Amino acid sequence: MAKTYGKNNWALFLLILAGIVIGSFLGYLTKEMKGLSWLNYGMDFGIGDPGKDNIVRLNLGVITISFGLQIRITVASIIGAVASIFVYKRI
Repeated sequence: MAKTYGKNNWALFLLILAGIVIGSFLGYLTKEMKGLSWLNYGMDFGIGDPGKDNIVRLNLGVITISFGLQIRITVASIIGAVASIFVYKRI
């Protein structure tokens, strides 16, 4: 019997991640263009802000561990994620 393979969830995750990265890059490239500057419109959110020295720190006496996460979601990154889902469904 031939073994059939289903769609791989890791492949979908990596494809969406690639779509987000490529979309963000295209949004960054078009931020100075008149008609396409809206692609770079987005919002930053996260835990801590390293620019303001406002990050979560765990001081254990001997070692200090700092935690922080910053994410920027733009219109172009959302378009890239949606496009990558369409590509995944076509495969």
